[in-house]
Amino acid sequence: MLLLRAVRLRTVSFSVDGARQPVTRSHLLRTAHPSGGMSTKAVDDSSNGFIDPDLSIQRSGEGSLNGLTFAAKDLFDVEGHVTGYGQPTWRATHGAATKTSPAVQALLGAGADLLGKTHLDELAYSLNGENTHYGTPVNPACPDRIPGGSSSGSAVATADGTVDIGLGSDTGGSVRVPASYCGLLGIRPTHGRVSLENACALATSYDTCGWFARNAQVLRKVGEVLLEPSSKQDAPLTRWLTAADAFDHSDSETSQAIYQLVQGHHQELTGLLGEPQEVTVASLEGMGSLSDWWQVFRITQGAEIWQELGEWITANKPQFGPGTKERFEMASKLTPEEIQTAQEKRKQISAHLQTLLGVDGVLMLPTAPGPAPILNTPPAELDLFRSRLLSLTCIAGLGGLPQVSLPVVKVEGCPVGLSLMGPRGSDEKLLQLTEKLMALISQ
Repeated sequence: MLLLRAVRLRTVSFSVDGARQPVTRSHLLRTAHPSGGMSTKAVDDSSNGFIDPDLSIQRSGEGSLNGLTFAAKDLFDVEGHVTGYGQPTWRATHGAATKTSPAVQALLGAGADLLGKTHLDELAYSLNGENTHYGTPVNPACPDRIPGGSSSGSAVATADGTVDIGLGSDTGGSVRVPASYCGLLGIRPTHGRVSLENACALATSYDTCGWFARNAQVLRKVGEVLLEPSSKQDAPLTRWLTAADAFDHSDSETSQAIYQLVQGHHQELTGLLGEPQEVTVASLEGMGSLSDWWQVFRITQGAEIWQELGEWITANKPQFGPGTKERFEMASKLTPEEIQTAQEKRKQISAHLQTLLGVDGVLMLPTAPGPAPILNTPPAELDLFRSRLLSLTCIAGLGGLPQVSLPVVKVEGCPVGLSLMGPRGSDEKLLQLTEKLMALISQ
């Protein structure tokens, strides 16, 4: 029998005062045909997911995504359009892109139509989806709660049915977290398996190109198009691991909801994965708990972010919103000694995770500690939740591992994701497993 330990953790009380109400609007999107002609297409943007109302591109080829539509996070370049990166000063200091991102090109080539570019947190350095300059996209699953970020617009446009596929990026959880909050399927692939050429960088050794879908078959088909095949891992995932310390970082209601789901399908799950084994992920001697791992992630990510963006920030002095401003200030003040120590720990953690998963392990854990925080949560409370959240999402980043979030439970009437994490290169196997599990759970 699977044992998921539910422990009492301090819970966060969120205020509902000032919750943002949806504003209904639609745009006529100009569609660029392969022949060069233009047409118009109405797209409902009542959830405020889109930033570029003048961008829509018809498919450039035929393939497995024929008839499907997608939206792209506004950090992917599209030729002839400025990539805004969620920050008006960035948009003002950059010209139109001269090339289209290979990830966008691949989806177009496989038969999908691009319906627009979407909002994100400023320079992708947040997990909330609240942008001081452009507003907060409305979470269709729970409109009084944040949508999650930084791939907020792509998640919302997928969740509200405007598009079939949301193209995003995931550095510290920017696909997995919105997927959990908005009730979507979402994947962070193995680091390096999907091209991020012609896309804005945040922390290059952590950045990945991920995507959302409402349907597990669509999620898998996108993987067949985007995943670079040479590093594919063909070993079947037959060793089921449950992350006891990850469940300890979640609310007891979240752990209990997942436990009840798994118990209700125990026989079918063991038929797919064998009997579960409970493990402590952060069991490496001298490396502390998952909270300590998050600090390793925070420092190594922050160092790369400042190396990537510090010169531009110093020269242009953009106005950042609360939270984002403080994180960039933190990144600018990291010392070489802090960075070197954290980088050494990261190497040890990555090797430990590789040993833990082997070639056949699949780790089950909550995507987030609980449902999305309420809109306008006080910053101190949001920071507390963020620390617990990143203690969960940092695992895949530190190991360069693929992780899929499945929308299979609700807490307080709102979605919470259950995640599956696999060895490097096991993305295709994870997507196949996801498809089987979603079919099983929906019965």
